[in-house]
Amino acid sequence: MQAVMDMITFAEGELIPGTKPTQIPGLSTPVGTMFNYGLWLLMLAGAGGTGFGVYKLAVSDKSRNGGGSEPFKWMGAGVASILLSGSLITILNSIAK
Repeated sequence: MQAVMDMITFAEGELIPGTKPTQIPGLSTPVGTMFNYGLWLLMLAGAGGTGFGVYKLAVSDKSRNGGGSEPFKWMGAGVASILLSGSLITILNSIAK
């Protein structure tokens, strides 16, 4: 349990600057904090996936036999991840207020 609290403290101070999630009523402190930071990390992963899809699209083989749908899979999954985590953050923050 101490290792989890150390990771949360690291995430609050250095890893994700400027993010301080709102506490969710009814959840204990470590669980609520881990859940909120998990949603923020899911959003960052979605942004990374979208960026990687754009990169793959830029450097992909544009010939007729190149795998042209793979970059769009990365971008679609990244955008879906951003939308999912963004809507959950919005819902949970409106519940917490």
